[in-house]
Amino acid sequence: QLQLVESGGGLVQAGGSLRLSCAASGRTFSSSAMGWFRQAPGKEREFVARITWRLGITNYAESVKGRFTISRDNAKNTVYLQMNSLKPEDTAVYYCAAGDFQNGVLSYDHWGQGTQVTVSS
Repeated sequence: QLQLVESGGGLVQAGGSLRLSCAASGRTFSSSAMGWFRQAPGKEREFVARITWRLGITNYAESVKGRFTISRDNAKNTVYLQMNSLKPEDTAVYYCAAGDFQNGVLSYDHWGQGTQVTVSS
């Protein structure tokens, strides 16, 4: 069983920075990529960023491009999300997820419990 645990969320003023961490553990760990998602109250879950384990290929949502950076430490089985120039609209619960490609489509099937990020104006 794969377990994902997020940390690093908190309260920050607009323009500030936070770094989220997602630690993976468990005897079953065979995902191809890790992603970050967020969900604000009353809103649908939104893709933020993802990175592949092997080559470190990244992809970002347009809303965070240039402000957020996703990275990974393969030795620690940990993925990070560095968030700079935060805006109030970034306020949400942030989730990390592990996924694999099925028929050419990346599917996420393991999820963490989430960590709250609140950006005040």
